[in-house]
Amino acid sequence: MATKTILIVDDEERTRQGLKKTLEMWSEGKYEIMSAADGPEAYEIFNKTRIHLLITDVSMPEMNGLMLLKKIKENGHKPVVMIISGYPDFEYAQEAIRLGVINYLLKPLSKQKLIEAVEEALETEASIERTDYMEKVTDQKILRIDVREDLSKSPIKEAMAYVNNNLNRQISLKEVADYVHLNASYLSVLFKEQTRLTFSEYVTRKKLQIAKNLLLTTDLPIEEIAQKAGYQTAKYFIKLFKEFEGITPSKYRKVSVLNESPFQK
Repeated sequence: MATKTILIVDDEERTRQGLKKTLEMWSEGKYEIMSAADGPEAYEIFNKTRIHLLITDVSMPEMNGLMLLKKIKENGHKPVVMIISGYPDFEYAQEAIRLGVINYLLKPLSKQKLIEAVEEALETEASIERTDYMEKVTDQKILRIDVREDLSKSPIKEAMAYVNNNLNRQISLKEVADYVHLNASYLSVLFKEQTRLTFSEYVTRKKLQIAKNLLLTTDLPIEEIAQKAGYQTAKYFIKLFKEFEGITPSKYRKVSVLNESPFQK
């Protein structure tokens, strides 16, 4: 699993280095700890690196912490954010809350309080990441079918189970019909009637769920992902993927890494 990155932004070198050293000792290499001396430098880092947690001072010359946060959000970056400040400021705090900052801490900051706040922030980040992942992978049409209790005793439920257990290869309507002891034509009509999807669309959507999961969680090449999703050629897989998701598998993977939500039909 890729290492998550924490970025500390503070124009006071002593404070910045102290925060960085504290978090490096705490993380024991589990997280990459980066630092920037001001807003523009931090903004450049965001354009090159995925930042999971941003810890920024509010009061900085040229670009303060809130200006930095607005700018990175405008460019699609969505880190979890903690603000640190040398003095309490109600207006700053209000604006920070509006921008989604999860904690507003006052200097001087004890090591224990910093670490507790960072651990809490990273738990929040992980929760958001899991939610984003589920939104990207979940097919709402498939989900609606999966939660229907009225299909529990239907041969369609048995047919779907068979499909789900054989997604890594080609599956024909006749093969599934024989398995559930129904005529293929009748199964086709019954399947559409009870799921509101054709048999072919159901199989495709289930295979694409496998593919999306692999695109988001592995570095496997597209050709190998196509094979694992039960497609003989990457060309056909890419065609279907683009037809259902609106973008190619490569683009889907790229925008997801940048923490953007690929659009779906």
